[in-house]
Amino acid sequence: MPKAKTIYFCQECGQESSKWMGQCPGCKQWNTFVEETISQKKGSIGERQLTQAKPVQLSAIEMKQEERFTSGFPELDRVLGGGIVPASLVLVGGDPGIGKSTLLLQICRNLSMQHVQVLYISGEESMQQLKMRAQRIGTFTDSLTVLCETNLEMIDGVLRREKPQVVIIDSIQTMYSENIASSPGSVSQVREATGAFMQLAKGLAITIFIVGHVTKEGVVAGPRVLEHMVDTVLYFEGDRHAAYRILRGVKNRFGSTNEIGVFEMREEGLAEVANPSEYMLSGKPEGASGSIVACSMEGTRPILLEVQALVCRSNFGIPRRTAAGTDTTRVNLLMAVLEKRLNLRLSECDAYVNIAGGIKMNEPALDLGIVLALVSSYKEHTIDEKTICFGEVGLSGEVRAVSMANQRIQEAYKLGFTTCILPKVSMDALNKTEKMKLVGVKNVQEAVRYIL
Repeated sequence: MPKAKTIYFCQECGQESSKWMGQCPGCKQWNTFVEETISQKKGSIGERQLTQAKPVQLSAIEMKQEERFTSGFPELDRVLGGGIVPASLVLVGGDPGIGKSTLLLQICRNLSMQHVQVLYISGEESMQQLKMRAQRIGTFTDSLTVLCETNLEMIDGVLRREKPQVVIIDSIQTMYSENIASSPGSVSQVREATGAFMQLAKGLAITIFIVGHVTKEGVVAGPRVLEHMVDTVLYFEGDRHAAYRILRGVKNRFGSTNEIGVFEMREEGLAEVANPSEYMLSGKPEGASGSIVACSMEGTRPILLEVQALVCRSNFGIPRRTAAGTDTTRVNLLMAVLEKRLNLRLSECDAYVNIAGGIKMNEPALDLGIVLALVSSYKEHTIDEKTICFGEVGLSGEVRAVSMANQRIQEAYKLGFTTCILPKVSMDALNKTEKMKLVGVKNVQEAVRYIL
């Protein structure tokens, strides 16, 4: 029998240590080391295996056009870079109850309609539970098969025998290998299972989607090496009590990581939101101070957002500063710019900034919208509801240029906006349109003077 050995793993970065440590030397996190029991395996490599590996000249490598196939969701295809890549390993993370399993089951339905052989492996739900959820989503074809199993060795045998085109693993934390003594969900088991599925995906040309639970910090539970092993990492974000969901790619070997997909949770499942800007602006109040529409870019997609601000006199010696949907430090910085450059006495006021709809955006192009919303609330002045703005604000009060100004203006024009406040340095590169008034500003003084 191989001799058992005890080793300590960091749950955040996968750092190994022979003894427990309070702080991980790799990621500098505290109390992240857990004890795992591993088996020492002895193996030997024959002479024939040692001579099999040969280097290849870079110029001799032939490029092949990757053949993608659609998932049935254009929003998901956008995030993946144009569709699903065969023999890829995709990790889908998100909070419990956010809709990960529902989204993947709907993908299975779309693929089965295209006669793609799909295998859904569930380690958390029984077949009856899957059937109940499937009945709510719609009808399925016989191309979809279901397996409720958590043993990694048995799943390996099923995949090699059936050879499906797409496999769903729900979830990676429930899978275990009999060769490892630790319990399912431990660092060793999760890492071993992910490595096994990566070899199956590449060796058998199977596309595998893995569901991963997240920690309270919002990252996938288990060692961070999981994100390095897979080809694509997708995060399903949003408030479980709100209707919308955002699918964001944080790693993609086959496309951009700046794209997002927007979905709406309905009774029959998730539905795509083709126009997120119109969806985010629904319910915007009329004639209210402290509200303006700003434009942010997510990859190649412009999204219009309502920036709300509430500035009121503080009843305590230390004023409160709260931001929902954006960075609180950035709000404090912009308020300091207003107090210094416009002589506004904001140090005596509480300030609350909110990105309506619950979406989180940190792009610098929202700076001008936050500034104008703060001034509008402080002065009790209403901004024209057909006015939109974007631009980065510096510490000296200057309004700096942002990328893709043409796309932002075109999106605003499609939704009926008539005036756009933007950096003056971006005016020269614009395609002028007579139907929309463009106001170029050099600094916050000019922008505030225009709205007042």
